[in-house]
Amino acid sequence: MNAKNAGAKRFRGGLTGCGFFSRNHLHAWQDIDTAEIVALCDADSERLQATGQAFGIERLYTDAAAMLSAEKLDFVDIATTAPSHRLLVEMAAHAGVATICQKPFALTLADARAMVAACDQAGVPLMVHENFRWQPAIQAVGRALQDGLIGAPFWGRVSFRSAFDVFSGQPYLARNERFIVEDLGIHVLDIARFLFGDVERLSATTSRVNPAIAGEDVATILLTHESGVTSVVDCSYASRRVQELFPQTLIEVDGADGTLRLSADYQLEIHNRDGTHRQTVTPPPLAWASAPWEAIQGSVLNIQRHWIECLRNGCEPATSGRDNLKTLTLVEATYLSAREGRTVTLKSLEEEATVDTSGSLSAVSR
Repeated sequence: MNAKNAGAKRFRGGLTGCGFFSRNHLHAWQDIDTAEIVALCDADSERLQATGQAFGIERLYTDAAAMLSAEKLDFVDIATTAPSHRLLVEMAAHAGVATICQKPFALTLADARAMVAACDQAGVPLMVHENFRWQPAIQAVGRALQDGLIGAPFWGRVSFRSAFDVFSGQPYLARNERFIVEDLGIHVLDIARFLFGDVERLSATTSRVNPAIAGEDVATILLTHESGVTSVVDCSYASRRVQELFPQTLIEVDGADGTLRLSADYQLEIHNRDGTHRQTVTPPPLAWASAPWEAIQGSVLNIQRHWIECLRNGCEPATSGRDNLKTLTLVEATYLSAREGRTVTLKSLEEEATVDTSGSLSAVSR
């Protein structure tokens, strides 16, 4: 980002990919006074026109290169699916445009590293739209741990269990050979990293309960963090509960001086030497939010505000491409552990599993 642009009152952005989730991005951009989406791109001209009309955006393109060439952009927001990410990120880097990229960042570690390298070489910021950690409830848990309200954590659990029909809005998920870990587990693993720090080793099991889908819909992962915390990450799209909690993430943490519980309906309970303290950390209302997506939609607004502040102040985003490599490595390690039935040490992951020419870990089922 040029110095003259860093002090600009409003950052001009272009968004590529007008699919299911992009409307959350676009609504959030409209709520940020210091940013504006001035151009849209999508290969589907009908969808492109409909999105442009819905959000009052007149500059429309069916080719990303054409948009980058014609528009003077401060950033580009890539809201497409993972197979297109490397091409689009490298294209933006070549054009010298700061980039946000939706998750999963890449389908292979090699592609992810290549994108980070391309942006580093071009000197442009890169952030992955890894938004779950930006939910107000998750941020409240993070603040409580940072403030030492339960002392040093030693055990935690981050849980997402649901039977919500995610396939109606994103039918391609049912066809993917890798499903819940790559699509949802990546969020839950990132929350574990956010709360407890980087991971030293992990072991995992996965299973497929729904016979109508191609990939796994249940995963349980045991993590040993470098901080000494042991955590359990569990996620399921096969759990039929009395109360459907989608898209709530439940969290338990035990610390040296107390315990923390984020339970159903955003109830946060902290018990320590001073007693028991309870508060409701419901996501704040947004005019464009809709049930049951409010927490996720609020996190989209929060992460995009964070992006603009990072551009303005010249600092690296919390979920930069470089940071997200660590979360993506946990995804790969999970599949490797589940396939081979063994504990995977993160630092030696590359030594234990060769990388083929496509960049995928050869020991991992794709």
